[in-house]
Amino acid sequence: MHSLRPLFPLLITAGVLLAGNGLQGTLVTLRGSAEGFSATVIGLSGAGYYFGFIVGCWVTPWLLRTAGHIRAFAALAAIAACASLAMVIIIDPFFWFLMRLVTGICFASMFANVESWINAQVNNSNRARTLAIYRFVDLGAVTLSQYMLPVFGIGGFEIFAVMTMLIILSIVPVALADRSNPAPPAPFSFNPKRLFAVSPLACAGAVTVGLTTASFRSVGPLYAEGLGLNVSDIASFMSAGIIGGIVLQYPLGYLSDIISRRSVLLMATAGSTLTGLAMVWFAGSNLALNLAGIFLWGAFTMPLYSLSAAHANDKAEAGEYVQIASGLMFFWAIGASIGPLLSAILVDWFGAIAFFTYVCAMHGAFVLYTIVRIVRGAPDEPDRGRFAALLRTSPVFARMATQSANIEQSDQDASQNGDRAQDKPEKSG
Repeated sequence: MHSLRPLFPLLITAGVLLAGNGLQGTLVTLRGSAEGFSATVIGLSGAGYYFGFIVGCWVTPWLLRTAGHIRAFAALAAIAACASLAMVIIIDPFFWFLMRLVTGICFASMFANVESWINAQVNNSNRARTLAIYRFVDLGAVTLSQYMLPVFGIGGFEIFAVMTMLIILSIVPVALADRSNPAPPAPFSFNPKRLFAVSPLACAGAVTVGLTTASFRSVGPLYAEGLGLNVSDIASFMSAGIIGGIVLQYPLGYLSDIISRRSVLLMATAGSTLTGLAMVWFAGSNLALNLAGIFLWGAFTMPLYSLSAAHANDKAEAGEYVQIASGLMFFWAIGASIGPLLSAILVDWFGAIAFFTYVCAMHGAFVLYTIVRIVRGAPDEPDRGRFAALLRTSPVFARMATQSANIEQSDQDASQNGDRAQDKPEKSG
């Protein structure tokens, strides 16, 4: 724990920032609905955030090289805070789209900033523990932030002020931390043709997860509201999906280290599809059934990105891991920039029930594609790396997790080789 103490300011910053970001996604959806915005308009603002996310991934390396980590983070947090607060001052659909675009750029850059800083501070001995703590910080911050909605309500200025305060407060730990200025992350570069050649299934998985999980974050509150749930119940609904996302992450990952990853991808996607269908058919407006359903849906859905990344890394060459991590993040962001708008249009046309119908269609299509790849594709690589659970905050985290998994695999291989060397009988002289 002593070795992790210098990281506490950065982890606190990440937690406060993740809380503000998680609160904003749900708040903008519910406030937009209360202001009379159509589901399509709300979905468009969600798509604007993820489009800004793509831009933010591109500009981060240049920004950090130009201004350094602390000044860049402070500037981006100030811009994100102003954009967040402006949305309650000027309530206009097009203006909200622009502000969500701006916050997408800022949050993507701030996450990459913090994660590259953390990556520069850790070593092989504490990397895995640091990533585990970071995942816990993400889960706890986003979950707790949902319950600020029923406390402060969505109709006034107060909740936007709280969200803005969270973003601004994230500057404090960074500003008071040590003055180190680590190297900026590598540019967000990739070769989509090569990535698709390495693993078409992983690319399809990343796009599918983007189409559905981003829709859950942006349009999921509309679905819950359409069922007649109140703000407190909607907060529980969103939190249940987020918490469910961690339950099967490691069991499915461990299973994929033992058997075919494509088979585990198929099982998880089928589980997500069937859970979604059950919510369409049986849940209705029953809160308990919706909470149980979204918990199971999150449990099956959220690991799909990590499983796709692990499958791609199994087939990548030694020098391609960073490019795979960045490329999959980019494909996910493309799906995430389309999904909220597409699902919102369907909700506008057909009502709340269309949301999980859309989700099931996307996952069902991926089930069929996975079956095709299993039937026609080459067998999984016999010499595979370790599964790494990934967050989709920035490409830097994906690189960190992949690096950690590869280090653990190398250590395990070295240990096994050492044991085999000891077992060999000595030659007589």
